[in-house]
Amino acid sequence: MPGMIVAPQPDAVEAGAHILANGGNAFDAAVACAGVQFLIDPHSCGIGGYMVMAYHLANTEDVQPILDAPATAGSGVTPSMWEDQVIGPNPRGWGFFLEDKVNEDGYQAICTPGVMRGIETMLNRWCTRELSELWETAIRFCAAGWPVSAGMAARWKEPPMYYETSSLRQKLNVSPEAQRIYLKSDGTTLEMGDVLHNPDYGRTLGRVVEKGVEDFYTGDLAGEMIADLTAHEAWVTADDLRNYTVREEPAVVGTYRGLQVVSSQPPHGGPTLIAILNILEGYELRSLGHNSAEYIYLVSMAMKAAFADRNRHLADPQHIKVPLEWLTSKERAAEWREVIDRGEPINVGRRQHDAPDTTHVTVVDDAGNCVSLTHSLGTSSGVISPNLGFMYNNSMVNFEPQPGHPNSIAPGKGRTTGMTPTMVMKDSKPMLVLGAPGATRITTSVLQVILNHVDFGMGISDAVWAPRFDCQGNEIVCQARIPQQTCDAVGVRHPTQRLPQSHGGMALVHAIAIDEMSGTLSGAADTGGEGMALLVE
Repeated sequence: MPGMIVAPQPDAVEAGAHILANGGNAFDAAVACAGVQFLIDPHSCGIGGYMVMAYHLANTEDVQPILDAPATAGSGVTPSMWEDQVIGPNPRGWGFFLEDKVNEDGYQAICTPGVMRGIETMLNRWCTRELSELWETAIRFCAAGWPVSAGMAARWKEPPMYYETSSLRQKLNVSPEAQRIYLKSDGTTLEMGDVLHNPDYGRTLGRVVEKGVEDFYTGDLAGEMIADLTAHEAWVTADDLRNYTVREEPAVVGTYRGLQVVSSQPPHGGPTLIAILNILEGYELRSLGHNSAEYIYLVSMAMKAAFADRNRHLADPQHIKVPLEWLTSKERAAEWREVIDRGEPINVGRRQHDAPDTTHVTVVDDAGNCVSLTHSLGTSSGVISPNLGFMYNNSMVNFEPQPGHPNSIAPGKGRTTGMTPTMVMKDSKPMLVLGAPGATRITTSVLQVILNHVDFGMGISDAVWAPRFDCQGNEIVCQARIPQQTCDAVGVRHPTQRLPQSHGGMALVHAIAIDEMSGTLSGAADTGGEGMALLVE
């Protein structure tokens, strides 16, 4: 069968497709795609970020572990260091507002980057091509430049959602290097179609190609990074980089209508996805009608119930005991159905938070290897070390800034995320491979694509492009393509908001379906973004 790759950035998709067309496998293509994503989506991802990957190896029936390379808090942090600086939680669920935005922008927002150790693991285990080949397009782009996309140009012009937080434009003023690379001489941002150059990033990628990933963690490159981070009182130390290791944990596996659902482990979104599916398995969803008022209400209550458990229990299992078996059990789901059927209110508790800017790539190759890779910078710290070209993550924004919470700050701890790379299996063979960027709405968006495909029999394009909704708190939020009349009917039973966006406001799902009889691939990129699905013959 041919291969296919889907991602939010067409240039990145083409880089991965080129590798597939020249005999590379799904892991090769994912690394190539990610390399270009690093450049053209600079606030969402990069070598200063983190990743989590679900995958399937061809000609096997075994469920593979999740490859997790989280951003972990530096060894300089303490649980109570910011408790007196809290302004309040972000109403949209993306972190906490602190005085001077210390957890969002600048050096103290940075956690230890993990994505390069993740890529190193991919190269050593499964890739068949050298990194020099896989990053050839990315390095060439750095020197020759690439056109700024419509989406990126527009995002640089968006104001901050709240005065306590930063817009992406404001993040470009955080460090002199960001200003130099991303702003024009008059201080304005580039426009759609303007050519952006970042030769510093290209030289950094070239150093990693030449000297290996180890240079990023223990070599000269690490030394330059730590010199800058230390000078600006970051929490990340040389020992944090030197001692960083990837995590390989068993996937969270559930069942839904006779299918196997394989997804990410704590502290990511997989347990919540499985919990929602467990609740919904007890209802005949198809009889309700797709996106009817009754359907939206019922699915939303299942979302709300699972997020109530998530908010109270989900955390980094290396630091907090997570009752995973209970969270994902059919018994717990039955308890929630009783609550929903009685119409009892569901208290979601204190929300756990995630940053919305992330990216994703889904790949299936001609042998049947499958990759669902989500990687991120959060919304980026705005920090670029001199002459290195890449931004660091701002994952400290996603920790609870007060002690005593499962997601509170601790050295070496990974914070909760909504990242939900997922595969749906039938008879131990993948039939659906998907994932998304989009904070905690990743989980609810991936959920709805699965429901659309499995319960309503939609082809993958219709399943991905159908209008979505979300409920993680006190409101059900619907895209504008869900009619006002329907929203009003839902609103009789639960507070409901209709977004102004027809195609935005939710996570951007990128999915590939595999026909069980013919092996034919079909894929779809979310219409809320600029991505594409590309079949490689």
